[in-house]
Order: sequence, then C-alpha cells, then structure tokens
Amino acid sequence: MNRATDTFRAVLPLREAARVQNDWLRRRLETVLPEVMRREGIDTWIVVAREYAEDPVVLSLLPAPMLSARRRTVLVFHAPEDGPFEALAIANAGIGLDETYDPVWRKTQTERAEETQAEALRRILEARTVTRIGIDVSETFAFGDGLTVTQHAWLEEALGPDLFARTVSAERVAVGWLERRLPEEIASADASNRLAHDLIAEAFSARVIQPGVTRATDVAWWLRERTRELGLSCWFHPSVSIQRRGTTLSPMGATPDAVILPGDLLHCDFGLHELGLATDTQRNAYVPHLHEDGPSDGMREAMRLANRQQDLLAAEMVAGRTGNEVLAAARAAMDAEGLDGRIYSHPIGVHGHGAGPMIGRYDEQQFLPGTGEAILHDDTLFSFEMLIRHPLPEWDGQTIYLATEQIVAFTGGAVRYLGGGRQTHFHLVR
Repeated sequence: MNRATDTFRAVLPLREAARVQNDWLRRRLETVLPEVMRREGIDTWIVVAREYAEDPVVLSLLPAPMLSARRRTVLVFHAPEDGPFEALAIANAGIGLDETYDPVWRKTQTERAEETQAEALRRILEARTVTRIGIDVSETFAFGDGLTVTQHAWLEEALGPDLFARTVSAERVAVGWLERRLPEEIASADASNRLAHDLIAEAFSARVIQPGVTRATDVAWWLRERTRELGLSCWFHPSVSIQRRGTTLSPMGATPDAVILPGDLLHCDFGLHELGLATDTQRNAYVPHLHEDGPSDGMREAMRLANRQQDLLAAEMVAGRTGNEVLAAARAAMDAEGLDGRIYSHPIGVHGHGAGPMIGRYDEQQFLPGTGEAILHDDTLFSFEMLIRHPLPEWDGQTIYLATEQIVAFTGGAVRYLGGGRQTHFHLVR
C-alpha cells in the first residue's frame, strides 16, 4: 500500500480539488464580495495583475487551474447599492477566466483587438455609475498594496483624470474578501488542520524519532517530505526546537543540528496548504527517560497554563473589537492571573499570515498601529499563537517556553478549535 495513504485520509486529486475551489470562488463572488464592497462603501474594485508580478490578492480571485495572471490581467467588480453585482474580466479569452467572469474585451490569444485593454476598461466604467473606485494601494496591508508602480501608471492613464480622481484605497475590500470564509471552507479547514495534527503526532513518535540518533533537523525535513508524499505543500519550512535541562540549544522556532535525547522537550512549527487554505500549528512533545511514564508535574502545569492562556484570549474575541482591544483585554486577564507569556496571534486563510486584525506581535505586546487597528469580523479563521514562560522545579528552576499555535474559527461570535481540538497533553516519544 502507498505509504502516503496508509495512515491518513486521501487528498483530493487535482481535478476534483480544482472543481471544489472553483465552486467556492463562484459562491464567494456571489455572496462575500458584494457584501464586503457595500460595507466598505466602494462600488467598483479594479484589480490589475501582471504575470509573475501578481497582486497578493489576485490568486484568490482566479479559477483554480490558473497558476498565475496572464500577461496583464484586469478584473473589475461592480457592486452598486441598487443594482446587480458584476464580475468582469478584461483579458485574453481562453486563459481560464471565461466560466467565472463576464469577458468584456473582445480579444483572443491569436488576434489583435479592435480596442486596447485600457480603452476597454474606460468603456465599461463609463457605461456604469461609479463613484468610489477601489485600487490596491495601502500603507498598512500588503494584501491591499499589490498595484506595482508600472501598473499604477497604466491604470492612471487608462482611467483619465476624471475617473482616476474617484480612486481610493481598496485595502479594506481586499482584507474583507480574503478573511471571510464560507461554511464549507471552514469545514475544509477543520479537516486540513486535523491532517496537520496527525502529521505532527507521527513526527513526534517512535516511527520517526530514535532518541540518541535522530536530529531535530531530521524531523523537520521528515515533515516536509511527508507533506509532499501526500500531494500537498508547506508554506514555510518546518522547525523543530529542543529545550534541555541545563543548556540552551537554540531559540524557539529554530532547528538545531542536535541529536534528540531522553529528557528533551520538543516543539514544532508546521504549516501546509490544502484547497487554497493554509494551516499553522505548533505542538510540544516530551522524550521520557526509561524510568519515566511521561512529563513531570512542572511540565504538565506549563501545559495547563498554556491552555488557560488560550481560554483568556478566546473570551476576549468579540466581533467589532480591534485586534489591539482584544490584545489589551487578554493581556489584562493574563496579568490578573499572574501568567507570564506573550500573545502574537494572526488571521489565517489563503495566506498563512493572513488578512485581518493582528493580535499582538512577538516583539510588541502593546498597541500595533495599522494592522492592530483592524476590526474583528465573524466567519474568519485565526491562528491562536502564543507562549507561556514557566520555571521547572525539576530542572532546578530553569524557565521553559511552551509555545502553542492552534487554528480557530470565529463564527457566530464564538471561538471553535479546529482539527479535533487544541493540544492538552504532550506527545510522548517512546
């Protein structure tokens, strides 16, 4: 039996995965995008992308078989308050857009058009009521800043002074589009995170680790290779950290070229992509000595505190709050209970470090200008990423860092842990 499928569920074949993603795209264009554009007061959104210099948002707008923009791809979305929503494409016919977008430029790949792309853009705008035209320029979010200098100049000339004067930043539309998830996307993310948890459980087991022989780097590369065997990809190289009594081997998030030994605390950071959505997971393991049944009381207490930290953050997730407000409230709750740690949680979705409100950063536990001021919305996914510092009596008071990362769905004003739930006990390598 194929080793990639003997333990884990089958990954959808590419053709079926493309069908699923395209169904999602059509539903999102019918429901999510019109609502977000009207909420943000932008009746027209223009996305201009150039092959291999893609706007960060454009791949989420292209049908699944397309792996990049083609030449210059122009997408126009029109959402008037009192009229039908339109999704229009000004691009060569036959490149993959025609079943999802209304093609409004009479141009094939083999023939010249009667009008230029710029003329087609101006024609369709002049035929509609456009008051606020969103374009992808932003000082705050990379997701809303994909208009390159050259394409910005092209767009300004194409629109002319009268229409260009109506342009505004579309950053909130780009963020709103990227962060909102359909119920079926959340269900898929739940399954993907369960797969990620299963992969980590296998990595942190005797199937992969032989204490005294296996190095941390071996485990990190095993996760990368195992993901590829399953037909998926990682969006960053996994890391496997070691904490050891009486010594410092590497900072959290780094992978030392050190042999794993009994008594070590292990930590991994691992993220994969499936059906266009990312996972991001950190979990912890212990390698018992022969005479031990499992982790010490102090280690179990550290896990309890880490779970309590997650509870405190979940309690402060309230729709309409900014990321900074959520952080301040969660930090205050931690201080009230004497928890020593940090919160640096982020949205997740199409991108691993996704669009939406940041809730702290590793090096900033106060006010985050810009990204921390974004508002928390329903039907979004977040990475609950944080750490607890805890002195271990069993290690002569040495402080350990227990870093956790768990994907949650924020729906109906409540937090739900995906992938079968958060880690409450250490993986045991024996």
